[in-house]
Amino acid sequence: MTLITRPRRFGKTLNLNMLERFLSAEYEKQGEVFEGLSIWRDEKYRKLQGSFPVIFLSFADVKADTFAMAKEKIYMLIKEVYSRHDFLLKTETLKESEAEFFRKVFTGMTEAEASYSLKNLSGYLSRYYGKNVIILLDEYDTPLQEAGVCGYWEEMAEFIRGLFNATFKTNMYLDRAVMTGITRVSKESIFSDLNNLEVVSATSEKYEDCFGFTEEEVMTVLEECGLYAKRQDVKEWYDGFTFGRRKDIYNPWSIINYLDKKQFSTYWVNTSSNSLVNKLIREGSAEIKMSVETLLKGEYLYKEIDEQVIFDELDMDESAVWSLFLACGYLKAESHTLNEATGEDIYELALTNKEVYIMFRKMIKKWFSGSEGSYNGFIRALLQDDVKAMNAYVNKVALTTFSFFDSGKKPSAYTEPERFYHGFLLGLSVELADRYIITSNRESGFGRYDVMMEPREKEDCAVIMEFKVRDPGEESSLEDTARDALDQIERQQYKTLLEYKGISEERIRRYGFAFEGKTVLIMSDKK
Repeated sequence: MTLITRPRRFGKTLNLNMLERFLSAEYEKQGEVFEGLSIWRDEKYRKLQGSFPVIFLSFADVKADTFAMAKEKIYMLIKEVYSRHDFLLKTETLKESEAEFFRKVFTGMTEAEASYSLKNLSGYLSRYYGKNVIILLDEYDTPLQEAGVCGYWEEMAEFIRGLFNATFKTNMYLDRAVMTGITRVSKESIFSDLNNLEVVSATSEKYEDCFGFTEEEVMTVLEECGLYAKRQDVKEWYDGFTFGRRKDIYNPWSIINYLDKKQFSTYWVNTSSNSLVNKLIREGSAEIKMSVETLLKGEYLYKEIDEQVIFDELDMDESAVWSLFLACGYLKAESHTLNEATGEDIYELALTNKEVYIMFRKMIKKWFSGSEGSYNGFIRALLQDDVKAMNAYVNKVALTTFSFFDSGKKPSAYTEPERFYHGFLLGLSVELADRYIITSNRESGFGRYDVMMEPREKEDCAVIMEFKVRDPGEESSLEDTARDALDQIERQQYKTLLEYKGISEERIRRYGFAFEGKTVLIMSDKK
């Protein structure tokens, strides 16, 4: 049994359809479509054409807000598979009890009966054709990703585990199986009973050039279409994927759309809501948001990667988040190092290409859509050094977005301000990237500042921000907390880095942010 993982829209369904077309007995003696191809020149493989009973189904459309609805969609897919083979009811292949089960699939299955449905159908087809079946399952992990986003992971994982155990583990009528998906779901989650599973992931060398377009293929088609002059832009937008040792794999969906429309756009990222990615970053820890900030600046992350994803632990295991992003195609691995002492796989990660970069920018901007006027007002006030307006606007933003950034499994009074602050900072990084180099939690002087905004142009002022949560035991008011934040900026000499870069004292503004619940107070060292 083989599991192949690749990002969405990379030809997984097309490859499985090709396997079905070549192997299925439904297409016996219809191999002319393969004439002229390498496989048809080999008599050993040519004899396999149309010689197997094949069960093919796809979970690509199993997307639902509830477990009940998702399960019903899987039931409907099973009914469709049975419908394709309902000719068995007109043969003498089925016993009366088997024919009764066959009909029950259409009139109403229990969950247990659904778990055994594909195994039973394998037996019926094996008996009819005198040969064990091949099962092709496309996008196996879509229901699991949806369950992780919508909060019914445990129920879906239990159901899928039972279905897979009967279909792939104890199925004596199975010759072999191929599954595709975006992620490699943890063996402990759903594959615990499958000992014969070969996983071909994005880091595997097997089939490394069988999904997506190689650079040679893209350059050839650009030349044929009269678009060769755009090759560098095409590379910047749609290149960046690496499978095994093969680099410079291009996104096929985006390339096809670009060739058709002849204009650059985010074709691939727009084929999905990217809801899981959005949720993991928005509700994620300060470290995750800081890492995304690093990526948006075009810098690299160095992270441990474990390709087995445990969806119900994503908000507790940061390495699982980066593993998921890599598997989904949002990140590319520039290099890989094995720490022999610890056994950890450390990857050098970056945003895959311009298309993905734009997706992240749009996603972060959307976080503030509920308070867009206030957020943009805050930015204008910040640029104008209008502290009174900054206070008015930032409190409106905080009121509508605090819970938005802190709706994970363990929201708390301690994590709320921190998550808000880093989400807020990501928003600043997106909105002001053309005017400022924005960094956070970096060393300068005698400590680590919270936020530093270094101007790209000489006419703009630099900004240093320090964020503090009020401690009632030490500070009698928010004013005291804000003053303490300002004192820390001065005490730790955070301006040192800016002065080293030639920015004078007069061009450096300092702001202390004090948090208490959903209330924010901003004070300036000049007001």
